[in-house]
Formats: sequence, C-alpha cells, structure tokens
Amino acid sequence: MTETDLKGVEFDPGFGPYILAFRGSMEYIYLDINKFKNLSQRKLKFKMYYKKILDLFYNNLGFYVGCLMWAMYIKSLPEQKLLSNTCYGGVYNHEENVSETQYMSKFVELFPKDMKYYLGQNFCFEENVARLIDIYEKFLELNKGFVATKTNSSVKLPKSLKSADVELLKKYVDEVTNSGNLHELVPHISEII
Repeated sequence: MTETDLKGVEFDPGFGPYILAFRGSMEYIYLDINKFKNLSQRKLKFKMYYKKILDLFYNNLGFYVGCLMWAMYIKSLPEQKLLSNTCYGGVYNHEENVSETQYMSKFVELFPKDMKYYLGQNFCFEENVARLIDIYEKFLELNKGFVATKTNSSVKLPKSLKSADVELLKKYVDEVTNSGNLHELVPHISEII
C-alpha cells in the first residue's frame, strides 16, 4: 500500500446502527417496574424485563469491546485521516464523556442485588466485565471524547490493553458489523485485557 492509496479509515466500523443509550433504556425500564406499588407486581414486571436488561447490557458491553478492538486495529495502520468522526470539533465535557460508562459500572454493582431482591436468584457478572468498563472509560478519557482526534495515529490506547493479533480483532469486528450482534464480542474480552 502506498501513501497515495491511503484515503482514510472509518472512525466507526459500523457499530452505530446497533447501539442504544444504556442509561436511557434502563431508566425507562425501571420506571415501568417501579410504577407498581405492590411488590409482587414489581417482581413480576422485573421477571418480564430481566432478560431484555441483560441483552441491552451485553450489547453495550460488546460495543465497548468492539471500540477497543477497532482502535487497536486502526492504530496499527499507517497514519491516515479518521473518516466520519462525528465527535471531531465538538466541545469536550468530561462528565458527559464518561457518564454512560459510570452508569454501566454502577449497574454491574447493583444488578445482582436486584436479581436477589426481585427473583431470589444469586447472580454475578463475569470477573473481567467491571475491568473492561474501567478500561473503556480510561480510553474515553485519554482521547478526550475524540473531539480533537484527526488521524488514526493520534488515537490513544490504555496501557492495560494486551498485545493482540489486530487482523483477528478486525475479523471479529467485521463479523459483528455484518450480524449486528455486538454481544458476540463479549467472549473475546480476555483477548484484549
């Protein structure tokens, strides 16, 4: 590949259509659960929602994994312009930048208690889930929301990421952008952290 062949690399490999704001979705669901005064009705409503809640959580977690994988991949390429970086030129707001990851962290802490309270079931997330969320938050902080990130070489990676086969990471990303199932990236967390 010559320098004249390089036109740029996409900021988003195609995740955009498959993500939802986790916090907004959870707030809506919990409002619906808590509209009932009767505990047995709230328990029933939670029972109806808990699989959807986990699907939304793992979809977002898969998005975090995918973003880190994509960043590792594009960072390995020769320097090129980042295409379609919708964050570029914006104003950096730290609190806004990390609010979703902080919500996800709090969710990991509280959801097992909800499972116990509403369903009487023990539940815990996989060991590396909280760590991945922390690393992704660090990634967002290092890059200051990508508001000034023009090229792939200016993307900053957290030091806690492992060395990985970037072509394999790209393959994983390509598979989920074709299927739309971001949660399929979650089993690959151990390959990057």
